[in-house]
Amino acid sequence: MSKTLKPIPTFQSEVEERAFWEAHDSTDYVDWTKAASVRFPNLKPSSTSISIRLPNALLESIKIAANKRDVPYQSLIKIWLSEKMDSMKG
Repeated sequence: MSKTLKPIPTFQSEVEERAFWEAHDSTDYVDWTKAASVRFPNLKPSSTSISIRLPNALLESIKIAANKRDVPYQSLIKIWLSEKMDSMKG
């Protein structure tokens, strides 16, 4: 027996929609057994620019390490931060 789904309301804003879905179970509104998997290959993750102060000697060491790997030093910093965060999860 299939469950009768409630109609999804019309929202005036994304904020209103977000608040609704935070307070309601989507299975009351969507039959997830009929959902299809999709891929978004060109979707880029959101990012935020930050500014940090590093001692000159540390920055020079990072630039040297990046140069040896033939990558921009900013990319190497992101890689190292990501690896550190991954190691802290496990």
